[in-house]
Amino acid sequence: MRTPVSDPMRIGPYRIVGRLGSGGMGWVYLGRSPSGREVAVKVVRPELAAESEFRERFAREVAAARVVSGAFTAAVVDADTEAELPWLATLYVPGPSLAEAVRADGPLPEPQVRRLGAGLVEALQAIHAARVVHRDLKPANVLLAADGPRVIDFGISRVDGAPGLTQVGVVVGTPPFMSPEQVKGARVGPPSDVFSLGGVLVYALTGRAPHGSGDAVRYRVAFEEPELDGITGPLRDLIASCLAKRPEDRPRLDRLMAGLLEQEPREADWPPPTVAHSIKARTRDLAGRRRQSTSVSVPSCLLSHAQALLDAGLTDAMVAEAVGRGGA
Repeated sequence: MRTPVSDPMRIGPYRIVGRLGSGGMGWVYLGRSPSGREVAVKVVRPELAAESEFRERFAREVAAARVVSGAFTAAVVDADTEAELPWLATLYVPGPSLAEAVRADGPLPEPQVRRLGAGLVEALQAIHAARVVHRDLKPANVLLAADGPRVIDFGISRVDGAPGLTQVGVVVGTPPFMSPEQVKGARVGPPSDVFSLGGVLVYALTGRAPHGSGDAVRYRVAFEEPELDGITGPLRDLIASCLAKRPEDRPRLDRLMAGLLEQEPREADWPPPTVAHSIKARTRDLAGRRRQSTSVSVPSCLLSHAQALLDAGLTDAMVAEAVGRGGA
């Protein structure tokens, strides 16, 4: 099966192997650099590219992602925010998202969650050292690589000191993993990411968000205690401290790291066996496609990386029509 004819053959210097996914924000493609390196190329759809405010927001996403460096973030390798259809390329991570892994195989054991948490703390340390607040840390934005997690999608991040497009009273984020200050539309800082991290760890351990989901989740995040049934011992206390309602009551990242490593995970604890199997399958699939034509469709096992970068919304017919109008 070949890539739809409406998809571009090249974006910037990257030869397009196939489409990874589509959504309300645009498309994500699997691309290949001239030297053969795989990248995920995120392209804005024409309707949004025509809006100056959205272009500014996309440029801010690129700026925020560029200033963050660390072993546990997916590095930006290239971007063009002035293109007719702006695009952003990041290193491709051949691993499932935490959301996909838990949906497929259930919650992770505590030693692996401690290892996951330590990696996410390191990611947040790099993000906050760059004076960036992520503001949308959630299971879908955590990719599970062979050597640890990767935090992706800086689409609503804020660089400290930079003028913002969102104002006090405007709520952005993913409700089940928002902090109380986000839910209330107040300004957020690094402690907001700590709260979200607590929610991600609850999800990894139990398969559910700490305050549930649905219409009432914002109220529960802001005013009710989290549901921590099934989590015991020191890890429960540590996660509960992350989920404190007041930002000043949440732990600093260095203290959080010490607590996670209190019972130091063994090297063998990562990656989880099911994740290791998924990574091997994706890697084999990519290797096979390197030997094939460039115009091949991307299999479903690679879609989770793209879906973590996209909002839901576009149908394939809308994608084809929009790409045709945009001249991609």
